[in-house]
Amino acid sequence: MIYMIKELFLQEHKKLWKKKSVRISFLLCVLYIVVFGSFLTYQWFQYGSSNGVYSGFGNYFDGYENIRKSQEYAGRWEGELTDEILQDMVSDYQRMIREAVSAHSAGEAEREHDYIEQSRRTDEGAVGSWIRMLYPELEDVSQEYPSLLTRYVEPEKLTGFYKRRQQKVEEYLDMFGHTEEEKNFLLRMNERVQEPYSYQWIDGWSTLLGSMLPDFGVVMAVFIVIALSTVFSGEWHNGTGMLMLTTKNGWKETACAKVLSGIAFTVELFLVTAMGAISAQLIYLGTSGWDMPIQYIKIIAVAPMNMLQAEIYEYAYTLLGAIGLAVFVMFFSAAAKNNFIALVCSLAVVYLPGTVENYMPLSVQRWMDLLPLAGSSSDIFRTNVFHLFGQIIWSPWLLVTVPVLLGCAFIPFTVGRWARRLKK
Repeated sequence: MIYMIKELFLQEHKKLWKKKSVRISFLLCVLYIVVFGSFLTYQWFQYGSSNGVYSGFGNYFDGYENIRKSQEYAGRWEGELTDEILQDMVSDYQRMIREAVSAHSAGEAEREHDYIEQSRRTDEGAVGSWIRMLYPELEDVSQEYPSLLTRYVEPEKLTGFYKRRQQKVEEYLDMFGHTEEEKNFLLRMNERVQEPYSYQWIDGWSTLLGSMLPDFGVVMAVFIVIALSTVFSGEWHNGTGMLMLTTKNGWKETACAKVLSGIAFTVELFLVTAMGAISAQLIYLGTSGWDMPIQYIKIIAVAPMNMLQAEIYEYAYTLLGAIGLAVFVMFFSAAAKNNFIALVCSLAVVYLPGTVENYMPLSVQRWMDLLPLAGSSSDIFRTNVFHLFGQIIWSPWLLVTVPVLLGCAFIPFTVGRWARRLKK
């Protein structure tokens, strides 16, 4: 029995890879995530130096050099983040802005551009978000750009960083309606966050964990749906469905082999794209800063995670969610004889929750996020929780486990649906 399923699996897997739609989907997914989403993002779109055009496509092709300069600059402040270090970082950023303004007034365009590029290599984006969040009373509405506090705030007033953060976390939990029990649960998590934080260059990790990896699953979903939506329905579309009635293999065994081959394709797609993305990360960012807390990316996050742990979680979320989605896609393919219907229903699993979430209660939105790849791996920066069997569970643990469990639960229905179609 096992030998037969193995042989069927190899046949179905080979058959799947022979489809042009599968090979094209695989190639496009790898190109989009590895080439555009990783290498070109680091080298050009995100970290290339600016030529004055306000678009990533207007940047120069020198991201590797700029990242190294950013890491070198951040090395000045490497170590524990204290109030004094924060003040020095803001003071130095303000110096660069003053020099750029001075050069502009003197008509020295080249020197102005140099100082602007220097300021872009700082972690001003992260530092500015901390100051806006923790020191709102320092905002001066008389300034031309009041929200850009790092440009005008008096550095010596930036004191009590960790105490203010703790107060802001508690204030945030109250503001968003957490019960006292939920609040205590989340505050106990927050107590495990080690202070003071160790500091290295943040922006690369912020881009990776805040936007690149959360988009990974969303992009993969499209190509998984295109590749697998015809696994079963394609048999009817090609007129080969009835021919399977004459085969010596069992219908259920054949269906199991098809499901396993679809899951195998999903894992292969993930591994190739993940290895490509990680290679780009190691080339451009290296391993520097892996042990920094994720609170640098979102200051009021309560999860006691460092950057590497967060990255492992986000990849696990994508892989397990993709497997769950793959089974859902094959279920729709088995339930419908029409390729288009299978395609649309599969895409709806991923994208419909995001379309209607603004019209749904918050509790419903959270449950819809448990559908495969419908949520976001960036939930590790939030404070969402679920209540199950009288227990409070932090949402990321369900987001990473429930989708693949749902997929496994649908395997018998997929196999049974296909077998019943063949019997008719």
